[in-house]
Amino acid sequence: MAFKTFNPPSVRKPFGGYNHGLLVPPGASLLVTSGQLGISPEDRIPPDVVGQAELCFKAIGAILEEAGMTYADVIRISGFVTSREDFPAYMAVRDRYTLDPKPVSTLIVVGGFTRAEFLVEVEVTAAKVF
Repeated sequence: MAFKTFNPPSVRKPFGGYNHGLLVPPGASLLVTSGQLGISPEDRIPPDVVGQAELCFKAIGAILEEAGMTYADVIRISGFVTSREDFPAYMAVRDRYTLDPKPVSTLIVVGGFTRAEFLVEVEVTAAKVF
């Protein structure tokens, strides 16, 4: 499916691997995920943002697959980290999972999650014409 991207010249270029806007064509199915935390099915939580972000994106990949979608169908990523210093590490993981056209993206520093050991949470929206 071809998404139309929007990066108007009157708006500053994106800071990283994302677009300012994507238009989803009529007839697309939407998938919206809950925020995924960096915890394994065995309840293991890596001590660093890279390990946790990998688990977040692997969980999202499994949800996409079950819905008959892939990361190519992701139109929006919302990431939440507990430390501004973790931006580069989180973004390096995120960028390995984003495909063209780049999705729209938001990254927010939060005060924390339900458990103190969680450092990152990620949710996505995907769209696909079946």
